[in-house]
Amino acid sequence: MTEHVLIIDDDRKLTAMLVDYLRPRGIVAEAAGDAARGLAMLGRGAYDAVVLDVMLPDVDGFEVCRRLRASSDVPVLMLTARGDPEDRVVGLELGADDYLPKPFDPRELLARLHAIMRRRTGSGPRPSPVLRYGRLEIDPDARQVRRDGTVCELTGYQFDILLLLARHPGRVLSRDTILDRLRGASLEAFDRSVDVHISRIRAAIEDDPRRPRRIRTVRGAGYQFARLPEDGT
Repeated sequence: MTEHVLIIDDDRKLTAMLVDYLRPRGIVAEAAGDAARGLAMLGRGAYDAVVLDVMLPDVDGFEVCRRLRASSDVPVLMLTARGDPEDRVVGLELGADDYLPKPFDPRELLARLHAIMRRRTGSGPRPSPVLRYGRLEIDPDARQVRRDGTVCELTGYQFDILLLLARHPGRVLSRDTILDRLRGASLEAFDRSVDVHISRIRAAIEDDPRRPRRIRTVRGAGYQFARLPEDGT
């Protein structure tokens, strides 16, 4: 099945290279050179993912991501050129699914695109049971989290982190383990991105995100999905 991707980046040489690289690999890519055109194209057509540069000539990529997340959950891969970790953190906080610093190998961009699109579609060979922990339900096939019956808003990557932790209740998973399991050990990982996603997950599922009970931090070790008394046996 052919997948459609929108690249929003004013570097024409880069976008032309990506369009040519992705086409024979089953991805039809279109390019927009600024935020206004990119948002207009997103409003007219359906895309399986968006590659979004932070540095745009009219509106920065953060604002584009913010506007996009107000109406769509399309997977977003942000490109950062400044090498500032804060850029990556801000992008993730606004709902981007992943990031990639420039310059990059197009093979890595392809791998990351496949990963975020695969996570969003939730494709898999077998149906998976809904995980129920007290007031919390995690549905792997619908890729949906419900708390007291209300759907929790999470990005695709945040859902995958929560699902990974919930499938290993009581076990402490390090940041490296989480990144390796969800992104692949061969790809460069930004350690702090896990902390950002965990913070967003807590905001969605905890009674008091500042005093989390469900997802606990084990200092110097990682994170743990805790069983609570209301979970039952």
